[in-house]
Amino acid sequence: MPYQFKNIFVYQSAVEKALIDPEAFWGEIAANFHWFSPWKKVMNCKMELAEFNWFQEGKTNISYNCLDRHLTERGAQTALIFEPNDPNEKAQHISYTELHARVSQMANVLKANGIEKGDRVCIYLPMIPELAISVLACARIGAIHSVVFAGFSATALASRIQDCTCKLIITADGGFRGNKELDLKIIVDEALLSCPSITKSLVVKRTHSTINMLSGRDYYLEDELQKVTTICEAEIMDAEDPLFILYTSGSTGKPKGMLHSTGGYMVYAGYTFQNVFDYQEKDVFWCTADIGWITGHSYSVYGPLLNGATTVLFEGIPSYPDFGRFWEIIDKHQVNQFYTAPTAIRSLAKEALSWVEKYDLTSLRILGSVGEPINDEAWHWYHKNIGKENCPIVDTWWQTETGGILISPLPNITKLKPAFATLPLPGIKVALMGEEKQELIGNEVSGSLCIKFPWPSIARTIWGDHQRYLETYFTAFPGYYFTGDGALRDEDGYYRITGRVDDVIIVSGHNLGTGPIEEAINDHTLVAESAIVGFPHDIKGSALYGFVILKEEHTDHGKLREEINQIISDQIGPIAKLDKIQFTSGLPKTRSGKIMRRILRKIAEGELENFGDISTLLNPELVAEILKDKR
Repeated sequence: MPYQFKNIFVYQSAVEKALIDPEAFWGEIAANFHWFSPWKKVMNCKMELAEFNWFQEGKTNISYNCLDRHLTERGAQTALIFEPNDPNEKAQHISYTELHARVSQMANVLKANGIEKGDRVCIYLPMIPELAISVLACARIGAIHSVVFAGFSATALASRIQDCTCKLIITADGGFRGNKELDLKIIVDEALLSCPSITKSLVVKRTHSTINMLSGRDYYLEDELQKVTTICEAEIMDAEDPLFILYTSGSTGKPKGMLHSTGGYMVYAGYTFQNVFDYQEKDVFWCTADIGWITGHSYSVYGPLLNGATTVLFEGIPSYPDFGRFWEIIDKHQVNQFYTAPTAIRSLAKEALSWVEKYDLTSLRILGSVGEPINDEAWHWYHKNIGKENCPIVDTWWQTETGGILISPLPNITKLKPAFATLPLPGIKVALMGEEKQELIGNEVSGSLCIKFPWPSIARTIWGDHQRYLETYFTAFPGYYFTGDGALRDEDGYYRITGRVDDVIIVSGHNLGTGPIEEAINDHTLVAESAIVGFPHDIKGSALYGFVILKEEHTDHGKLREEINQIISDQIGPIAKLDKIQFTSGLPKTRSGKIMRRILRKIAEGELENFGDISTLLNPELVAEILKDKR
């Protein structure tokens, strides 16, 4: 691809050009994609108002760019490799020609079931080919897809459907995950009891289990596919037309539906995939993230396919049927780039090295890390045992809101430093902000991580609530996008992410807001109040610690803990369960009633002293009581 940084000189030239003339820089990159008609202006953005317009009046279609434009040169090439949960089930190799036909057919099914441009479609599927196909089919006809991770509860699913009034849902009878069978259709049926906007439900047969099918609403997808052709022209989309909504946890209130638009997201996903992973023709790329998360959107589906790559979709988990599954898949499919989360690396590093040594990993060229900062020990294990000290590790930092990777080493260009995301990509202008809202200049400083210039894939808004978008990301430091993360810049100008500065906790790479979890806990009839903090965990990075006040004394604390976690699981999903629950008579609060989470974090982390000045607390004596109960 012409926009690939092949060496340090091309990279340095790109950095300079992006600083001096960002419009020319992004215009040159965008020109590598197919446009039905060109843009009039590269960008028209107002950071302080959170108004972003990229490739103004340009017309394109991301599904066309992922599929149609590759057919002449690489129609026979594998686009998707589907690796099932059960290693005894045969993997599927789907060519670009076949994928194009299946996406077009799926698009026709959507249209036949009343879906038009601008309608919202909820997708609640396991990691099977139909998930990627559904995403691309929505994009093909201009429908806005909203993928919900198939581990969320019926309550969480319903709230996301309701928020953007989805018209149709695509799901499956069930799913496989390790040795478990997921009852997805049962969850969907429960969710749809409170979702009147859904008129149709399309059901993929995956587990072939017996399910309830509601007449007039539920239809098996395979039956619907028989009724339509495999020819569907791509809808001509404006660059700023919505592409998808993806929900992310906030520290308070309901999840935020981040809206990404067509042209800017397409350009940035393609550009970052190409450069961060040093994609070469005929490479096999594997991102282990579920498509229910932004990483799966950008680097399992859109990024690879925009570049004509072969991408692996894996249905299962790294420990099933044994701890060698990841390495067996890399060997089997000769994977060249492997992109996973520190949580997975840490969990596999605990196991015997014999699980790794059984397999040939010499096909690997690039290793990637995503979801949270990778700790030093995990970095070195990954580098030595998986990369055999020959593979650069790209420790990537980005967010659902950013659409693509913003800070990362570039393979064979950036000098690596364990646990550092290193440098912003060309076109990304990073700032560290101090407590006085001033930009911190020079190296060896730490502050709030902000971005001071727009980039093409920045989220356009929170669905239905632009004021919340503005207040959440653009008011803390006017004129800057505030990421919610803290970071330090070392003596080399490298960035290291130091963690969230708000009440969002990253557990196994998933951003979990404390507010919704506390609301769920407080629904228990015996709970008066609760507070959630994170604490270090060897595998997850961070785990959740709950401080819970009861309305009345209760002797069976073990049963209560189970009930509280069950409520969390029902309302949010199993990923939000608490690892530790401590019952207490009160919470340390300021005189204005604010919970002093700083103190609770220290207690959860095992710090039993050095709490600073607690005399200003409304109830300073409570700290000693909580400490005593912890001991």
